[in-house]
Amino acid sequence: MLRSRGENLRSVFILLFLNVAFFMLEHQDRLKFARMFSFKWEAVQQGEVWRVITYQFTQAGSGFMEALSLFITLLLLYMMGTAIEEEWGTMRFLTLFAISTVGSAGVAAYLSIPLLGSYFVYFTLLFVYAALFPQQTFYLFGMMPVPVRLLAFFSLAVLLFGVFAGGKTNIAALGGSALAYAFFLTQRPSAPRIAAASPPPPQASKPDAPVPPVRGETIAMQNGTRYAAIKQALARESYADIERLQAQCERDTVPGVNICPPADYKPENSDGYCIRCEGFAECSARYLRLNKAEAAKSA
Repeated sequence: MLRSRGENLRSVFILLFLNVAFFMLEHQDRLKFARMFSFKWEAVQQGEVWRVITYQFTQAGSGFMEALSLFITLLLLYMMGTAIEEEWGTMRFLTLFAISTVGSAGVAAYLSIPLLGSYFVYFTLLFVYAALFPQQTFYLFGMMPVPVRLLAFFSLAVLLFGVFAGGKTNIAALGGSALAYAFFLTQRPSAPRIAAASPPPPQASKPDAPVPPVRGETIAMQNGTRYAAIKQALARESYADIERLQAQCERDTVPGVNICPPADYKPENSDGYCIRCEGFAECSARYLRLNKAEAAKSA
């Protein structure tokens, strides 16, 4: 039976594997790798059509910097790719990748330039993720908060600077990103689960049982990030951060959601269920209200 349009087939893991596989191939013979897998329109016209895609799976730099580039690529692809695929569905996620990759190749063919580099993750994927999850915050080294929108604006600024500086490769990357983002706008899904989720029905037979989570992986990623932010804000006794996090939690509360009795904040339970629960925002807001008094004293 065919799967539904929005179902998640975990295609991100295929892209992760391809990045690692091509990284290993590149280290066997760099020159041969570039000759075989870089995008060149003349070679594509001669039947080497794989170049339209394979140029995307290569990393910048050399030595340690190249390994670091691979690590960052895999990390961002996993974090953002899994969330977008979970939210949007595999078919549209892969279509987004194809439009971005082939679009950049098309612009490069028009400009008569070769391409060799990973542009999808650092531009298209980041832009779409920031549009889908604008309130998300990444924590560099586990302590430095960086809003995803700031990362997206910085990436766009770097790209535009390269375009105005005369870099034709940047023009190709911008073209692919623009086409893919236009596709995203035409197919934009509804707001994430916080706005779209409806209250779950009461469980008559097991009133104390927790409600099964909706879109578990996306919820867990968002709540896991929020949990880390709450712990750090309370540890620093930062009243401003606590107020901001409380406002976010109160805004994201799902009306009518069932809360495990007794109503409490229990993210450190060994089963790890809380960060996958729709009631996490409500419990977190309650926890912050109860504990921000200490931070107010030191403010």
